[in-house]
Amino acid sequence: MGVKRGKLARQEIRAFYLFLSPWIIGMILFTGGPLIASLLLGFTSYDIVKPPVWCGFSNYKEIFSDKIFIKSLEVTVKYVMGAVPLTVIGALILATILNQKVYGLSIWRTIYYLPVVTTGVAVALLWSWVLNPDFGIVNTLLQRLFGIRGPEWFYSEKWAIPSFILMSIWGVGGPMLIYLGGMQGIPTQLYEAAEIDGASWWQSYIHITLPLISPVIFYNVVTAMIGTFQVFIPAFIITQGGPNYASYFYVLNLFRHAFQYYHMGYASALAWILFVLVLVLTVIAFRISKYWVYYEEQR
Repeated sequence: MGVKRGKLARQEIRAFYLFLSPWIIGMILFTGGPLIASLLLGFTSYDIVKPPVWCGFSNYKEIFSDKIFIKSLEVTVKYVMGAVPLTVIGALILATILNQKVYGLSIWRTIYYLPVVTTGVAVALLWSWVLNPDFGIVNTLLQRLFGIRGPEWFYSEKWAIPSFILMSIWGVGGPMLIYLGGMQGIPTQLYEAAEIDGASWWQSYIHITLPLISPVIFYNVVTAMIGTFQVFIPAFIITQGGPNYASYFYVLNLFRHAFQYYHMGYASALAWILFVLVLVLTVIAFRISKYWVYYEEQR
C-alpha cells in the first residue's frame, strides 16, 4: 500500500511540473532572461545597431550628473506623494460608503469598478478632454457656475502634476474592491458587542474596522506606491513631458533614452535605479508596518 502511494505521489509531482512547465519556461525566457540582460547592459554602451561595449559604471555616473534625471525623479516623487494618499484614502472612503445598506448597492459597486478595466490610452484621452482649458467640462462648469476661469491644467507648469494627481482618482475602483473584501470579512459579532457596550458607529469604525483591515490598507499603499512610480501612459499621451519638463516622469525619461535615443545601456541603468529605489521604499514600508498593521495571530 505504501509503495502504491509513493508511486502515485511521484506521478502527481511529475504531472504538476508538466502542467507548470509552460509558465516556468516563459518566466525564464521572457522575464528572467531580459532581467539579467538589462542588468548587464547597464554596464555597457549599447545603441542596438552595434554590439554592446563594456563601460563599467559610466552610465551610472552620467545619470547622477544629469539634470534631466534629477528633474524626472523630482516630478515622479511629487506625483507619488500626491497620488498615493488620494487613491488609498479615496478608495477607503468609497468602500466604507458602499459597505453600508445603500439602494442599488451592486449597481454602484459595478459603476465605481468599471473605470479600472478601461485602457490607459483611452483614460488619458478622456482626461485630456475633461481638463482641456478651452472646452473641457471642468473649466466650462467653473466659468458658468462660479464665473471664474479655470487653470490651464496639463498645459501649465504649476498645474501639470496636480492634474495628473487628480486623474489618478480614476483608478480607485481596484483598491475599493479589495477594501470591501476586507470589511466584509470582519466578524459581525465584534460590531454587535461594541454596540451593546454603547459604542457609536464612528468608534466602531476607528477601533474595529480600521485595525482589522490595516493589512489591506498596507497592501494598497505598497501596490499604489509601486504603480505610481511607474506612471508613463498619461504623460506620454497628454503632455509628452511638458510644459518645460513639468510632467517629465521617470519612466518617460527611461522610454526616450531606450526607444528614441537608442541609449539602451543608459536606459537599463535607469531601470535598475528605479528598481532599487522602489525596493528600498518597499522594505522601509514593511519595517514601519509592524507599528500600525494588525494581524489576527498577534497577541
